[in-house]
Amino acid sequence: FTPFDRFAQFENTKGRELHELLQEFKELRERNVQTLKETHIQEADLSKTGIHPEFGRVTLKELLATWVVHDLGHIRQISRVMAKQYKDEIGPWEAYVPVVHE
Repeated sequence: FTPFDRFAQFENTKGRELHELLQEFKELRERNVQTLKETHIQEADLSKTGIHPEFGRVTLKELLATWVVHDLGHIRQISRVMAKQYKDEIGPWEAYVPVVHE
């Protein structure tokens, strides 16, 4: 595993528009999924291991599952930011839509 700065995103996204970030997310994921498809991973490959600098031995299955959950976390963040844009517009329903307060 190549080490990376998992907090660099906060600096790299400052001042950028939501639509720009969403487009970048979409393009990156499309490229990543295409690359993954091109590797033709087989069931037996999922048990192969690598050494993670923090967690030690991990399987490909664990890595791929983490990637899915990681992306779901980003989708949750995106949904939260988008919902907050409508906080003032939803009027009295604000009390029933907790996502605008997250």
